[in-house]
Amino acid sequence: MIDLYYWPTPNGHKITLFLEEAALDYTLRPVNIGKGEQFAPDYLAISPNNKMPAIVDHAPADGGDPISVFESGAILLYLANKTRQFLPADVRGHTIVNEWLFWQMGGLGPMTGQYGHFTVYAPEKIPYAIERYTKETLRLLGVLDQRLAGRAFIAGDEYTIADMACYPWINPYTKAPLDLAPFANVRRWHAAIAARPATIRAYARGPEVSPQGGAPLSDEEKRVLFGQGPR
Repeated sequence: MIDLYYWPTPNGHKITLFLEEAALDYTLRPVNIGKGEQFAPDYLAISPNNKMPAIVDHAPADGGDPISVFESGAILLYLANKTRQFLPADVRGHTIVNEWLFWQMGGLGPMTGQYGHFTVYAPEKIPYAIERYTKETLRLLGVLDQRLAGRAFIAGDEYTIADMACYPWINPYTKAPLDLAPFANVRRWHAAIAARPATIRAYARGPEVSPQGGAPLSDEEKRVLFGQGPR
């Protein structure tokens, strides 16, 4: 029913988390971003920003032609609206989930990504950049920790797409681990999600397409991933 164009990155994991939780039929379509497969014309037709993930839904709710969706946050919203799962129906709960989904898309993901780039992948260590993004990532973890105080999940008692969006971006760089000791609520929440059977299944999909996941990037892979300008 759904083709998932995927590589095992934090943004890719967001979508397998949803698909496994919702028990939807889907087919993985690997997009090897280190080899530049995200620039293939067929892929750009559904993901014009040449990023991963993207989906094609061959059975949309309106019964019409297949619908393609790019951007991980947009995909989560699309799937939640399609299935009516993991997104509260009431206006207040819906609004809270949207707030924290966009918080992740605009803050936690980009800032943690820059932290990872300058601490793990950059060809030279730039102290200002490392300090800047380390502090901002820790600040955001503090915001999330406060939000989770007294709550099982970000929006309250129910697991939602806000949790699925944030979970993969908690300390994703094994070569540059952050100190999570000050964030007891984040650690408790993260452990609870990690133990969910759907989470275990979702993360098991990564080695299926990238058995060498976590290996150091080659110079060519870095050029493909980090050296792009206007095309």
